[in-house]
Amino acid sequence: IIPRRQREQNHHRATMALRIRKATTLLFSGGITQGANRMARTGALLSRWISSASSSSAVVAEDDSGGVYGLGSVLKEYEDYRRSLYGEITHKALLVDAVGTLLVPAQPTAQIYKNIGEKYGVEFSEAEILTRYRRAYQKPWGGSHLRYVNDARPFWQYIVTASTGCSDSQYFEELYSYFTTEHAWKLCDPDAEKVFKAIKGAGVKVAIVSNFDTRLRPLLRALRCEDWFDAVAVSAEVEAEKPNPTIFLKACELLGVNPEDAVHVGDDRRNDVWGARDAGCDAWLWGSEVTSFKQVAQRIGVKV
Repeated sequence: IIPRRQREQNHHRATMALRIRKATTLLFSGGITQGANRMARTGALLSRWISSASSSSAVVAEDDSGGVYGLGSVLKEYEDYRRSLYGEITHKALLVDAVGTLLVPAQPTAQIYKNIGEKYGVEFSEAEILTRYRRAYQKPWGGSHLRYVNDARPFWQYIVTASTGCSDSQYFEELYSYFTTEHAWKLCDPDAEKVFKAIKGAGVKVAIVSNFDTRLRPLLRALRCEDWFDAVAVSAEVEAEKPNPTIFLKACELLGVNPEDAVHVGDDRRNDVWGARDAGCDAWLWGSEVTSFKQVAQRIGVKV
């Protein structure tokens, strides 16, 4: 009798092997004459399967071909195929997530809530604030699929009150204003400016794709990085939040490219990776598949 866990692992391996064979057949059976659409759709499908494999609870085995279940060679063939179609530059556009990828809070959010809140009577510890913040943030907001409507003040007022127990309007306004300034944020990658200039110089268009309210644009100006991007697709303006494919499609529309010609980079597997691939874009997980914008540029084929 085979143990249950081993049966699950064997089933997972068999499933992935079947998917790889199917993807390879779809990708290469018609040759280049079949056009880029098949390649783009198959590449997005293959990438989603790879993410599924790497995030599975099943044991990930490596073999001689290098990679998860031999995926390394398939991925290389896919990347080589893109280069055979497009040349050394594999994508016409780069889409980038904002919070968690391009920038992060300069200090922990709970710490800011507590430090500013002390003069308004907030007594919760940072740990308590963080727990309450996460609980409030994950709850459905007003029966709507959108949290960030326009400046998102009602949503953030709810989050601040739920996190700290303080409903003082002056406290909320001070917090809200603080997170619009350059003091509240820092860039994840200190080489970002140099890399984005190189990417744009190579003819690749760049856009921000973010679940954020209307403060994002003034924040980018405050951080002096607004000029790095050709377009900004923010959920409060598009009226669609990741992982909804609509926001990715809007970014591609703003850049004037087809989804299959774009690659998105973000730190959230569900929102960024799966959402982008559902829209027909390629996607790489920040912090795992890519860890710097220089690496992103190199994978696209841009020398920095």
